[in-house]
This record gives sequence, C-alpha cells and structure tokens, in this order.
Amino acid sequence: MYAVTREEMRRIDQYAIDTIRIPGLVLMENAGRSAAGLLIKQDETPKRWLIIAGKGNNGGDGVVMARHLAEAGHEADVVYPEGEGGLTGDGQTQRTIADAYPIRFLDEEEPVNWPAYDGIIDAMLGTGASGDPREPYASWIEAANGSGLPITALDIPSGLDADTGSVGTPCIEAAQTAALAYTKRGLEQYPGKGCAGKVSVCSIGLPEDEAARHDVRTFIGTKAAIEDLYGRNSLYPARDAEANKGSYGHALIAAGTRRMNGAGLLTAAACLRMGAGLTTWAMPDALLPIAAGKQPELMYAPLADDGTGDWTRVTAGDVISQAEGKAVLAIGPGLGRWDGDTAWLEQIWKEADCPLVVDADALNMLAEGSGEQFPKRNRPVILTPHPGEMARLTGYSIKSVQADRVEAAKRLARDRHATIVLKGAATVTAAPDGTAVINTTGNPGMATGGTGDVLAGMTASLVAQGYEPEAAAVCAVWLHGEAGDRAAHDHSHPRSLTAGDIIQAL
Repeated sequence: MYAVTREEMRRIDQYAIDTIRIPGLVLMENAGRSAAGLLIKQDETPKRWLIIAGKGNNGGDGVVMARHLAEAGHEADVVYPEGEGGLTGDGQTQRTIADAYPIRFLDEEEPVNWPAYDGIIDAMLGTGASGDPREPYASWIEAANGSGLPITALDIPSGLDADTGSVGTPCIEAAQTAALAYTKRGLEQYPGKGCAGKVSVCSIGLPEDEAARHDVRTFIGTKAAIEDLYGRNSLYPARDAEANKGSYGHALIAAGTRRMNGAGLLTAAACLRMGAGLTTWAMPDALLPIAAGKQPELMYAPLADDGTGDWTRVTAGDVISQAEGKAVLAIGPGLGRWDGDTAWLEQIWKEADCPLVVDADALNMLAEGSGEQFPKRNRPVILTPHPGEMARLTGYSIKSVQADRVEAAKRLARDRHATIVLKGAATVTAAPDGTAVINTTGNPGMATGGTGDVLAGMTASLVAQGYEPEAAAVCAVWLHGEAGDRAAHDHSHPRSLTAGDIIQAL
C-alpha cells in the first residue's frame, strides 16, 4: 500500500486528467461515490448526515457523497462555511447536479441543530491545505469536534498536514478517514494518525500501477505489503528440512558492560530467538562471570579489558578479529562512552569485513565523527536510532525530526548510505534509494527499556540469515511490533510489558 504526499497526489491526478484522459469531473464522481459506499456498507440503517463542504475539490467530493447517500435512503444536508458564492469548475457542476436530488443546502449563517444528525462528513479542507485553519473553517472545525457526533473525514481531516502529519489548531478529530486513491503520509504519522481514526482507502478509478508509474517510494508496512515488497515468505520463511545451524548465519553481538549487561543479553538473546544459526556475544572479559549461563545457547567472546568490566580498555582490533567470518556485527547496546570511543568505532567501521547493525551508544559515537571518519562502507550498514539519537546524527532538533519522520529517515539514509530505522510510534525504515516503509505493528507498552536492544538483535539475526539490509530492517521492525502486540495481549495492561516479554513472544 502506497502513502503519497500532496505533490505526488497532485501529479497523479494531473496525469490521469491530461494523459489518461479521465475528466476531473469523473474522478470527483468516483471519489464521492466510493466514499459514500464506505459509509453505506458500514451500516445499512439510514442515517442523517451533515456534510460540511469547502469550495475546492474536497467540497465537491462531499456533495457527490451527499447525492449517493441520498440515493441509498440516507438524509444528507450540506453546508458551505463560506457560502455558495464563488464556486467554480467541477465543484460548481456538482452543486448544480445536486439540485435534482433530495439534498438540503443549509444557510451557513443559521445555527446548526447538531443533535438532529447521526454523523458529520468533513469535506472542508483537502490535501493542499497547510498550517492552522483560518476562519470560518476554524469555528466549524471546533463546532464539529464539540458536537459529540462521529466524524468521517473525506481524504484527510481538515487541519491535518497531508505530508507530515502535523496538526493545526484546530483540527478535525475524526472517527475514520476515507482516503481517496491512496493513504497520505500525514495520515500514517503521529500526531496526525491520532486525528485520522480508522483509515480506509477508497478507489477513484485510477489504474492499479499509477503510483509506481510516478515513482512513489513510501509504503505502509502491512503484512501483505511487506510480503509484496520482499517476498511471500519474508516474514515467516520456511526452513529447509536438511538445514543445519551453519545454514542460518553466525552473528556477533558487541554489547554490554558490567553495569549494563542486560542490554547485551537482550540483544544476543533476541538474535538467537529470531533464528540466527549461531550467536556469539562479545563482551569485556570481566563481564563473563556475570553473563555466563544466563542464555546457555549463546557463545561468548570475552575480550581483554584490564579488569574494568567495560569497553574502555578493549581494543577495536579485538572486536575486528572476532568479526572475521561472521555474517553480521551488531554493536552499541550498553557499550557506554569513553575518551577516544569515536576513533575506536571508526576503526571497526573501516576494517570489519561484514555488515553492521549500529545502535545505542555506537550511534552517539558515530554522530560525533566526521564524514571522513565514517565514509560509505563496502559492506551494508543499518542504523537504528530513536528520535534523540536521530537528532544527534542529523544535527536537527528532536522536534524537527519528529515533524516529518519519513523525510528525516530518507534524508539520513541518503546522506549516510545506510538503511535507517527511525524508532518510535509508526517506526520508519528508509533505504538509500529513497524507499521508506511506515510500520503498522506495535503498541505503547513497548515504550520501555530494552525494547530497542531486542530490535537490534532481531535485525542482526535476519541479516545473518541472508536478508538484504532493507528487508531485514523492515521485517524485523514488523515482527518486533507484532510480538509486542501478542505480549501486550497476554498481560492485564500494556504497561506491564517488558523487553523480555517481546523475545518470548517471537
């Protein structure tokens, strides 16, 4: 499933009109009929709807909805907050057609009897709008929200930015959104996702491959979409009956200290549980007596640390030696920071001859280095930052990163020649070629310490098993969230969830 920007949607619409030769009036008719059909299918009981219509195409779509709802036995009233004067083009045509139908057009100056309606259709501001809604729309948005009636947003809630998901003041708080042709990026990113309610995509009659023709590269990471992108068995691959542990890769995990040994254990245990054939946990030597036996299936690589129990005395060369012959190195969880650590990571970056999954403290080391220190590698790199780490990597504020997570991830993927996993609600995975996938699994209970370590281990495991970096990251993120959803279901409340529960639910 594609997620488009307003400009991508504009280009697709224009191509449909100019090249395919679908008249704009036909697209408007298809849009309104399809969205009305969504409501009719949801409940066969006739209802009374108030459609609040703007003067643009979104309002025209809303008038078409009114007609088709009326044909199905519903009652439909329409009001234009700015009045009917100045209607032009297809919107004016639809208004004229509506005169032949049992539709009431209300005077915008008269008070609305809100309790007389069963629901509201927001057809005020379409995808082209941005910023805080102006009057009279602001007052109508506030009144609709305050009515207590369920609101269906047509294409996008008025006040919500179609690209970024930022929310204006005010913004429609919809129970559901009937997205036209494709979902919009802003409907799939918070905080906008929280105002959109349940999003359903309604066809407007475009050819099936139209988004691909226009090189739309952002996808919604449903199970079906991921399997379309990366293969039918990408999420739950079958295993060869004649396979052995060597068939599924050997991962190296460089993580943990005496103070933060749990981070290393979670990463390594998740790597095993995700299906890596072999997993070795590289750690400071003094950590071994603490860690040994906690996960008996692991192998251990204690590295000389002068008895410190941390990485301050472990040489980069020792890590590089351990990485020889490994399918992947995951590095960062629970490492801590020390003088010279950026140069330490630089040596590993340049000399380790295997893919890297870089997380946690290693990301902060990377952020402090220059492009010369961390050039494009010959082997793949996956970076897994949370918003704070993303801000340090990019030089932007956390607020700026969160304002458009898809673009932030795409930009860093291009600049760093790496696959980026921007963690958080609706985690975004971006590849250097501009592809981005917005994840659909997971829950707020996963906002707890250690869940990122689990994701790093899962990602490394899939790389070890032969997945390409982008596929490994996208599939690991989806499976991580899905395991979190199963684990939350097994608890009395999502807040009871721990990172270890996610590993057990894999």
